[in-house]
Amino acid sequence: MVQQHQQELKKQLWNIANSLRGNMSADDFRDYILGLIFYKYLSDKLNTYADQLLSEDGIVFAKIDETTEEGQEYLEAVKEEALDKLGYFLKPAELFHVLAERGTNDKFILDDVTNVLNHIEQSTMGADSADDFNGLFDELDLTSNKLGKTPDARNKLIAKVLEHLNNIDFHLESSEIDILGDAYEYLIGMFASGAGKKAGEFYTPQMVSKLLAKLVTLNNPHIKSVYDPTCGSGSLLLRVAKEANNPDLKFYGQEQNPSTYNLARMNMIMHDVHYTKFDIQNDDTLEVPAHLEQRFSAVVANPPFSAGWSGNPLHMNNERFADYGKLAPKSKADFAFVQHMIHQLDDNGTMAVVLPHGVLFRGAAEGHIRKHLIKEKNYLDMVIGLPANIFFGTSIPTCVLVLNKHRRADDNVLFIDASNHFEKGTNNNYLTEQDLNRILDAVKERKNIDKFACIASRNYLVENDFNLNLPRYVDMFEEDEAVDLMLLAQKLKANDRNMLKADNQIAYFCKELGIDAPFEADK
Repeated sequence: MVQQHQQELKKQLWNIANSLRGNMSADDFRDYILGLIFYKYLSDKLNTYADQLLSEDGIVFAKIDETTEEGQEYLEAVKEEALDKLGYFLKPAELFHVLAERGTNDKFILDDVTNVLNHIEQSTMGADSADDFNGLFDELDLTSNKLGKTPDARNKLIAKVLEHLNNIDFHLESSEIDILGDAYEYLIGMFASGAGKKAGEFYTPQMVSKLLAKLVTLNNPHIKSVYDPTCGSGSLLLRVAKEANNPDLKFYGQEQNPSTYNLARMNMIMHDVHYTKFDIQNDDTLEVPAHLEQRFSAVVANPPFSAGWSGNPLHMNNERFADYGKLAPKSKADFAFVQHMIHQLDDNGTMAVVLPHGVLFRGAAEGHIRKHLIKEKNYLDMVIGLPANIFFGTSIPTCVLVLNKHRRADDNVLFIDASNHFEKGTNNNYLTEQDLNRILDAVKERKNIDKFACIASRNYLVENDFNLNLPRYVDMFEEDEAVDLMLLAQKLKANDRNMLKADNQIAYFCKELGIDAPFEADK
């Protein structure tokens, strides 16, 4: 029954979003539809909570007369309780269904909606929840021409959205609170799939999120905290909560994009995470880290692939980077994120991060950092190759690095090549439950599996000059190609130190041998 209701809710919400956005891009309309769903959630939750408080007096919150002295006394009492329990407050006249009904009756409601959203934020001033609601609705500009060329056109569109949403019962009185939270996350994913790279930057496909979450909780389900330095919409943090065995789990994250930062906070609240249990900050994690003095039980991330960063030499004085001797190149911040995540990880924790394949074999500063992580620190625990084209907005293959600080000197490194195990979708490939379980089974067994997994000693990594390229460890080729594979390996070893861009060289050799390259050439 729960699953059926959830599927129906997802279908309704997406149909509303898809039918009403008109010529507006999915990326633009996303902020409006998700923001207004969030407004309805806050309104319905407050209304339900207030009715419970007032039930002994036989009073219905929505019917309180705000103009009377008695009505004001009731509202003040409800407000005090609501700010402590929920973190915000709404007056009866500000409830979602009240404005929705006015819009249905052709009233002009744009100004009222804007005022209500501002009042929600203002209600938290001085309360412990203030930081979590500050600027939460900044992206909902109801005066934008994106909604229509005239005020009447904009009003008509917003009124339609409110009317459709008002007809949906979110069933917030149910204990299955995540029905709505998961539907909200579904919408985030649907918008990401339709909006290309920009949206893909803040959304990690569900199965990849599940993989990372299981990897960091596998040997420690009772984690106390989880951190994501590039948290996007917060879905990855929430996924970890589903795998962890701790109802008091604390969530920490940082997101540079203001719109996505707001979305992450909304997503937390929509999943009924109390405002005291999450701390999401808005800024550039590498340049202005918000949680530098804290350490976390689990760290997960899907950073923007090979993004640029300052690479400022002054960072060599920063405790996150100083020990490595070199900084990640300005054009590729991948290892800068890895170093930052390791710094934030506690001594018994585990981190899992999605990165482009280039981090496995690129030389220069990245090769130096990679060597330091393996030889000096012994932090690398697993390398998992994922299929190509499973992320929105990019077709490149990716990998997952799993690192921890509690490895013994003789511990091996597990290599898994799951690049050939996926299902083809319309626009993207995707991992199935079977594909996911194949990876997790190999992680638990931690042994050699023909054409899928390999355990390698640190000495073997030294022999390969700390090059982690998966074909060096997991033989994915058929027997009639074995001789060619050996030739390829010899060529790679001979050229590794001299290659400016090893990925281009590998792609060239694969073309010579008439086989598919394991990744795209670095452009």
